[in-house]
Amino acid sequence: MISPGRIRNRLLAAVPPADFASLASDLETVALDQDAVLSRTGDRLEHILFPDSGAVSLMVNMASGQTVATAAVGREGAVGMLSVLGPSPSAITAIVRVTGTASRISASRFHAAFNRSPAIRQVVQLHVRAMLAQFQLGVACNALHPVQARIARWLLQFRNRTDHDVLPLTQEALSQILGVRRTTVTLLMRSLRASGAIRSERRGQIEVDPMRLAAAACECHSTMSSELEEILSIGVPGSRVPVAT
Repeated sequence: MISPGRIRNRLLAAVPPADFASLASDLETVALDQDAVLSRTGDRLEHILFPDSGAVSLMVNMASGQTVATAAVGREGAVGMLSVLGPSPSAITAIVRVTGTASRISASRFHAAFNRSPAIRQVVQLHVRAMLAQFQLGVACNALHPVQARIARWLLQFRNRTDHDVLPLTQEALSQILGVRRTTVTLLMRSLRASGAIRSERRGQIEVDPMRLAAAACECHSTMSSELEEILSIGVPGSRVPVAT
């Protein structure tokens, strides 16, 4: 059982105390290990995870074997939440990119609480709106913006969700996220180092300069951050705190 005072995930923290009590006994703290696959495309989702720290990328796998990331999830969101809308195979693969911890609950238990509680349903609605905003803007960004700006945006997304300037990301992981070849990532990283947006890169550890990285990113980073803040700051009546990124 997880007490309200130990919750760092902003969605769970936005659930009013009386409604949270219906979830607390079913929540358990689990580790989000680096590069762990939380779910694969086609899996039946057995659990919902609410990250307290770390970052997860949601990936689409193509028949050709290529991959591309569609969204990032940190302590502002959840992994597997859409399972409450009805049983269906997962459409994405969720991979831990930055290690952390999460509060985990079985999908069936959460679905029961979702049916009982209007406040929990409102939290789910906020999350769905936030994810749709990421998906929609991400589609436009992938189609219209150069890969150099997109890699800067992704690095910022992970940095802002973890509050650390050193990110445990390999070039192979970045090639999967961006949907480009490893050699392309090598060239992109070289350019970002030359501009000072990346201070250093060694053994899968990328140290970034957030200000210079923001200058290298497309406007989608600031637009996405603003849209998520606007959606998630609505909060839920009676909650302990508003939802926030």
